[in-house]
Amino acid sequence: MSFTYKGLSAEMTRHIVTDEEVDRQIQRLLQQNPRITVVNDRPTENGDEVILDYAGFCDGVQFPGGTGENQTLVLGSGMFIPGFEEQLIDKVPGEEVTVNVTFPTDYHAAELAGKNAQFQCKIYEIRVKTPYELDDVFAKEIGGCDTLAEMQEKLKQSLQSYTDERGEMDLQDRLLKMAAETLEFTCDQDALDAAVNEQMKALEAQLNRQGLSLEMYCSFMSTTEKDILADMVPTAEAALRNQAAIEKIVELEKLEATQEEIGQAVAVVARQNDMTVEQLKPYYNAEFEQAIIKSVLTGKVMALIREHATVTVVYS
Repeated sequence: MSFTYKGLSAEMTRHIVTDEEVDRQIQRLLQQNPRITVVNDRPTENGDEVILDYAGFCDGVQFPGGTGENQTLVLGSGMFIPGFEEQLIDKVPGEEVTVNVTFPTDYHAAELAGKNAQFQCKIYEIRVKTPYELDDVFAKEIGGCDTLAEMQEKLKQSLQSYTDERGEMDLQDRLLKMAAETLEFTCDQDALDAAVNEQMKALEAQLNRQGLSLEMYCSFMSTTEKDILADMVPTAEAALRNQAAIEKIVELEKLEATQEEIGQAVAVVARQNDMTVEQLKPYYNAEFEQAIIKSVLTGKVMALIREHATVTVVYS
C-alpha cells in the first residue's frame, strides 16, 4: 500500500444543539452562579458567607500559615478547624473577635497538633447567596445580555460553535490516522520507550494535582505500574506513527513555518497562559521554538489532508 494522504473519505456527524440542551446549560449556570447580596442589618448567621482577616497565635506567638486577609468563609461549611466557625456567628461587620480553638491531634502540622490557639479575627462583610430567578436580571448580570431570550440565543450559538469545532477536530484526527495507517513505518524502540515514559509522567502529574500517588492509583484501580505501562504502548506507538506521517507530508509538500505564522502561534500560547508575548520571552528558547514550529506544521498538514478529503456530513 502506498502512502495516501489525499483523496481520503470520511463521515462527520454534525450534532445540532437543541433547546433542551440550552435549557440544561442555563440551569447549570443558575446553580453555579447564585446572587450574592451584602447584608448590613443583622449579625452573622450559620450559612452566611463572611469576608474576614485572621491571625493565629499559639502560646502567644503568631505561627506561620495561620494568617489570612480578605478571606472568604461560609459559616458552617467546616472548612476551618472545629470550633472556629461557630464563634463567628452572631457577629457584625467591623467587629473584632478572638476565636479560641484546639487543633486536632492528627493535624497535618505536627508542631500545632493538639495545641490550643487563638485567632484574632475581624469581619468586614456579610454576604448571603440566593438563587436567581430565570429572568432578564439573570441574563444581564450573569449572561451579559439585555434579555433572557438574547442570552438563550447567544448560548445556543456558543454551544453550536463548540460542538462543530469538536466535530471538526475529531474528523481531522481520524483523517490523519487513516493517512498514517498507509505509511510504511517501523517504530523505534527507544522513541517508543521515551513516549511511554512521557505518558507516565503526565499521569503522575495529573494524580499529584488530585492529591494522589501512583501507588494509591494502582491500589484503587486494582492494577500495577507494569500493566499501566503496557496499556500505554499502543497509544504511544500510534502517536509516533502519526508524527512520522506528518513529517513525511511536510517533506513531500515542502511545507514551511513562516515567521508570521510562528509569531501568531506564540501569541496564541501567550493568550492561553494569560500572558503577554513580552512576558513569554524569557521562556522562548530553541526547544520552545521547535515546539512552536512543530505545532504550525502539524496544523498545515491537518488542513491539507482535510482540504483534499471527501467528507460526508450526517446530522444528528
